[in-house]
Amino acid sequence: MTSERPSLWPTVEIADPTKALSAAAEPWTTAVSEFTKWQRNGLQQAAAAWAAAIPGAGKAAEPMTDKRFAGEAWNKDPRFDALARAYLAHTKLMREALEAAPLDERSKAQWGFALRQVTDALSPANMLATNPEALQLAVETGGASLVEGMRLFTEDLAHGRVQMTDTTAFEVGRNVGATPGSVVYQNELIQLIQYTPTTAQVYARPLVIIPPCINKYYILDLQPANSFVQHAVAQGHTVFLVSWRSAGPGQETLTWDDYIEQGVLRAIDVARRVSDTETVNTLGFCVGGTLLASALAVRAARGEHPAASLTLLTTMLDFSETGEIGLLISERGVAQREAAVGTGGLVKGIELAQVFASLRANDLIWPYVVNSYLKGKPPPAFDLLYWNSDDTNLPGPMFCWYVRNTYLENKLRRPGGTVQCGEPVDLGAVQIPAFVYASKEDHIVPWQTAYASTQLLSGEVTFVLGASGHIAGVINPPAKNKRNYWTSGGSRSTDSSGGPSRLESDPDHWFETAESIPGSWWPAWIDWLVPLSGPQVPARTELGSSEFAPIEEAPGRYVKEEAS
Repeated sequence: MTSERPSLWPTVEIADPTKALSAAAEPWTTAVSEFTKWQRNGLQQAAAAWAAAIPGAGKAAEPMTDKRFAGEAWNKDPRFDALARAYLAHTKLMREALEAAPLDERSKAQWGFALRQVTDALSPANMLATNPEALQLAVETGGASLVEGMRLFTEDLAHGRVQMTDTTAFEVGRNVGATPGSVVYQNELIQLIQYTPTTAQVYARPLVIIPPCINKYYILDLQPANSFVQHAVAQGHTVFLVSWRSAGPGQETLTWDDYIEQGVLRAIDVARRVSDTETVNTLGFCVGGTLLASALAVRAARGEHPAASLTLLTTMLDFSETGEIGLLISERGVAQREAAVGTGGLVKGIELAQVFASLRANDLIWPYVVNSYLKGKPPPAFDLLYWNSDDTNLPGPMFCWYVRNTYLENKLRRPGGTVQCGEPVDLGAVQIPAFVYASKEDHIVPWQTAYASTQLLSGEVTFVLGASGHIAGVINPPAKNKRNYWTSGGSRSTDSSGGPSRLESDPDHWFETAESIPGSWWPAWIDWLVPLSGPQVPARTELGSSEFAPIEEAPGRYVKEEAS
């Protein structure tokens, strides 16, 4: 009989050591397996692409749907056809390999963004030697297309950007931003424009519009056929609009609070005094909507309620899901920016424009590189892209506060989460009717994120979802009868406190029950606004007032200042 001795080491029970080791290695085993599969699929697809390029070697491949390779020159030459197919196949396989990598979702999304920038840049369509359309044009023109391409490249190099439109075709105040009116107030940050009425009767309560400060205001006043401002004026509304100044050396230290007090709230107060009304209707677009909602919450904290209604166009108040822009923002990056310009300095508009363009590089960068530099074709005149190229600088302190408190820390949605203008801000204190609009294909403000605003505001909220993207969805005049929008009068939950009922919290379920309506959403917004605009009164024959005399004709000086 053997005696049992106590062990010097604690007993650790492992039911099956092999399984334990296997579990520890599983993520890497999976990655290796996926990489092997990726290699095998890559070889198979490359072989299939080249086989399809050889007459009689195999089954004809399906036509390519990618618009970069849709031209006849890509299809009729088997060498370029195979090259394009191999590129697309390998791009797809790299995306699949990344998806299978043992990374968290945010890391995958960040690497996916970087991968897309690289693969988009390496497209065969972007290089002269591998673009059959550009080569064919060079032969047909005797090289003239390449000479013109070099000239266009040199011009763009001098401008510091790829030109997307013929900038000589437009002039602010002549054929864009040309709706008649007058500047009735200005300070170092804004000019306030009052527009000339075009109807004999106007609604007593005016409309104050806060456009985004990261762009020029005239996105809402392009040419007469697609001017949101002109449409509102034609419906009998007295419109006041903020023209933000592009920050220069004198505005380097302006803060978010300055944009609230000297910008939004000053504009509202001037409009009230000029119109001799207690309240105004208000509208904010993109970050202009974020500023507007914050400003009204600041006033609510002071016991003041200067607005009778709130319209938000493609606006984020809850920054939980911010799309690809959010992937570019990190604590480290924000801290570096705060150290550089957080107490004074400028964030250049061209830098912001390049970031937004990179989100859709195959729409906003590479087509213009190919057409201009490889084919020698100058970009056509397009008012929306002219506006898109008209940069605006921001003060560093304002920009840093905005990015940290919204994109990085998402404090705005929490009652008291931010202190603005000395007041703890609660968006739930904005208890007025609200019209919230989002665009279904918006790559800057995901529509589900815009929908989240319906859960933060306490008044009766109407939500409308338009087709298309961030700009094209908004600028959709009724006369063109384009696109469609979704709306729903139902899907509301009951407020047991007796207040207005809320739209349900799930945006996807809202969409399932919403009704699709053809055409522009503008008439639906006008129908919503009219009951909130007061009685009709005779239109004034003169703009401004004795206190706020007109300073100059619209569009004013600030919008014409170029960012430097």
